[in-house]
Amino acid sequence: MTDIASLRPALAVAIAAVAVVPILASASRPNVREGWTVLAAVSAFAVVASMLPAAISGTTYVTNLGTLVDGVELSLQADPLGLLFGTVASLLWLITSFYSVGYMRGLSEHAQTRYFAAFAASVAAALGVAFASNLVTIFVFYELLTVATYPLVTHDETAEARAAGRKYLAYTFGGGVAVLAGTILVATMTGTTAFTPGGIAGLAEADPLLARAAFVLLVSGFGVKAALMPLHSWLPDAMVAPTPVSGLLHAVAVVKSGVFGIARVLLDVFGVDLTGSLGMGLPLAVVAAATLLLASVIALRQDNLKRRLAYSTVSQLSYIVLGLAILDPTSIVGGLLHIPAHAFMKLTLFFTAGAIHVETHTDDISEMAGIGKRMPLTMLAFGVAAAGMAGIPLVAGFVSKWYLLIGSVSAGQSIFAVVLLLSGVLNIAYFWPVFYQAFFESEDAADAKPLIEFPLGGEEWSIRPEAAAPEPDPVTDGGAASEDDEHHEHHDDHDEHHDDHDEHHDDHDHHHGGPPADGWERRGWRGGESTWFMLGPILAAMTGAVVLGVIPRTAVFLRLIEVIVAAATGVSV
Repeated sequence: MTDIASLRPALAVAIAAVAVVPILASASRPNVREGWTVLAAVSAFAVVASMLPAAISGTTYVTNLGTLVDGVELSLQADPLGLLFGTVASLLWLITSFYSVGYMRGLSEHAQTRYFAAFAASVAAALGVAFASNLVTIFVFYELLTVATYPLVTHDETAEARAAGRKYLAYTFGGGVAVLAGTILVATMTGTTAFTPGGIAGLAEADPLLARAAFVLLVSGFGVKAALMPLHSWLPDAMVAPTPVSGLLHAVAVVKSGVFGIARVLLDVFGVDLTGSLGMGLPLAVVAAATLLLASVIALRQDNLKRRLAYSTVSQLSYIVLGLAILDPTSIVGGLLHIPAHAFMKLTLFFTAGAIHVETHTDDISEMAGIGKRMPLTMLAFGVAAAGMAGIPLVAGFVSKWYLLIGSVSAGQSIFAVVLLLSGVLNIAYFWPVFYQAFFESEDAADAKPLIEFPLGGEEWSIRPEAAAPEPDPVTDGGAASEDDEHHEHHDDHDEHHDDHDEHHDDHDHHHGGPPADGWERRGWRGGESTWFMLGPILAAMTGAVVLGVIPRTAVFLRLIEVIVAAATGVSV
């Protein structure tokens, strides 16, 4: 690997950070404000993409920003692993910028200037995490990412949003403290915190007990944002944020900063060999396997679509951690490839949930029967992305999970291959009912299978004709409640999202989710179901998932990952 001094890593971070100023200054001119957002996203992605060819050939761009304390530099480097995360974050910021325009304007959301400014600041912090060259620098940007995303989590300013924000801060700042403690231990034992492919040499001679303690602290700290159980519960609660936030920051940038941090620890701090000799790989793999199964089971019980997607995210992130923890070169390829694969697929899914909310004010799966007539392209994109999440061929998830399965078997840990296959079945179990309801059921004869209320998978009346159908009874994440209770005592997800800002959402008052009295309007397949500001990004993200599934090497990510794994393990995959 060759290091070249360059301002490009810092420039990518600076573009997103500096964009905050003109965005705030253009508060009274929405078109100009959003123009600045798109311009910054295009520029940041162009800078990141310009570094990819050199990274694939073994060149690392380095920016030295000065010394924080003796022996610790605040520096950035665009190496292959950093560019893997940086490319995903910057590209999807661009796609999400267009989607945000359609979503925020479609709902006449309040505080849109604050939203776009905080979004730019969050991407700047995420790029800082991606290009950090040592543990101290990554800690600084990791904490800045928490601060920048807090206004987005609490955007609605409801009691629920504020509670979610407090929980988010408690968990993520707690994780930051653990990262700092682990960083101090590593610095004390080795005299350096710089990322080194294959691991920091001095750790091999350190006290094994202290080395294990540092490993646990670092992985636990990054594991908060990676949503490893039992550190995951902030993520479903953060779904109260606007859907673009849920999509990019809570399915891509924030959570991916967590799994990216774990990748740095395993590959560039401890190294694959030392992690194995310390006996830390297997326990981490067990935690990841338990997380991906338990979260999938919990997802089955969620009627709110965004919460189902949130628990799916908790599960899917653990695919990445599991691939890394198995410590086999092939499984590591699968884990790292699942970073962009999951990003494109989950962004598509969250975008579809947001479009459904904007266009029909519907959030619960139990109210979506027949919605494919109203939003055919949106629900088709949902189906494609969901197929990829389950590991169906021709979509990105299949390729990454193929490498994970092969790596598990070649490492002699076939039990994890069984876990991965079982997880795929669970993915089908909680995604298929959404797609099935949308296209194969009608509004007046829907089977409530997504709720899993009856042992056989549906409500008793829906599978036993002699049983009388009950009166419609809305069901939320917390269980059944009367309609009056739902709206006046517990406030369902839709009401919590809007009631505190009625003056901004008067157009919502006439309909609160589910099909209209005369059924869904049939819109056809020409895009009339939504504004192209939302539909275009949905189809773009879906296309990215398909491209990664069909030609992963041409899409650059797999080539980057092969370079990363060769440098970290000495094995070419």
